[in-house]
Amino acid sequence: MSVNGLQEGTIEMAQERKRYKAVIANHTYTIIGNESKHHMDMVTKLVNEQLTEIKKMSPQTSDEDAAILLAVNALSDQLKKQEQVLRLEKEEAEYKKQAVRLVELENRVKRIEAIEQEARQVLKENGDDREIHNHVEAQQILNENRKRQIQQKANS
Repeated sequence: MSVNGLQEGTIEMAQERKRYKAVIANHTYTIIGNESKHHMDMVTKLVNEQLTEIKKMSPQTSDEDAAILLAVNALSDQLKKQEQVLRLEKEEAEYKKQAVRLVELENRVKRIEAIEQEARQVLKENGDDREIHNHVEAQQILNENRKRQIQQKANS
């Protein structure tokens, strides 16, 4: 069920709509929206600056044509920004995947280091002074040690 455009169960408050008087190209417009006065002042200033720039570049352009050119430019800029946002969101998602992968690799390295440390300890306890060259060798040492422990328990 919908009440005032909000679905039942939503807690969000509808923003209060504001009326704003804008003077654009010597015409007064009443704009209704949710933006602050400061924001609308900036928009109005930019619109007037850009309209003036268009008229300077092409003095014969009518106000209506200048407004259409301004709208086309604004939508073109908006589209470029939306494409940039999508590209950045895609990059962010890729960076997040890479970060997860990095954490996984760091955890693997820590596990390998722990295995190698445990294998060194086993060698030390057994009076063996050989050097461990890689994690596979370390795992083999641990496996041999566990196999000996199991055999000793079985023979006891």
